[in-house]
Amino acid sequence: MDDLDRRVLELFAEQPRLGVLEASRRLGVARGTVQARLDRLAARGVVTGWGPDLSPEALGWPVTAFLTLEIRQDFSPDGGAHDVVGEHLAGIPQVLEVHTTTGSGDLLARVVARSNADLQHVIDRALAHPAILRSSTTIALATPVPHRVLPLARLAAGRPPG
Repeated sequence: MDDLDRRVLELFAEQPRLGVLEASRRLGVARGTVQARLDRLAARGVVTGWGPDLSPEALGWPVTAFLTLEIRQDFSPDGGAHDVVGEHLAGIPQVLEVHTTTGSGDLLARVVARSNADLQHVIDRALAHPAILRSSTTIALATPVPHRVLPLARLAAGRPPG
């Protein structure tokens, strides 16, 4: 990552519908340079997608919660219980992401629901897998810092993250 990579990422993060030609004009570099930087960043896995960011709240799911799941370690003889439960959770549209974790739980799932009553249905559906021993749920009240990665790009390019 260098300063031009950072500037390209910042520009497209702020204006994702901007064309490469307009980006090159704003950055003061050739169109081919911008395209090559984008291609290289995508090939390295730095840029992971170009789709629109969607708001669960605006789509009708205003409740966000985190499920900490403890799974049976003896469920799968080959130790693949995490994968089996992950596949189960991937089949539930309200499950937005799942991470394998350390500590008291084995998996952490971010889920959304239409209401607290609907959240109970989402939890029940998630817990329907026989490899899940127990769970705990934390409901998010607000999001003071939403998901972000751009400060890391600034830091990687040797710039202060602010």
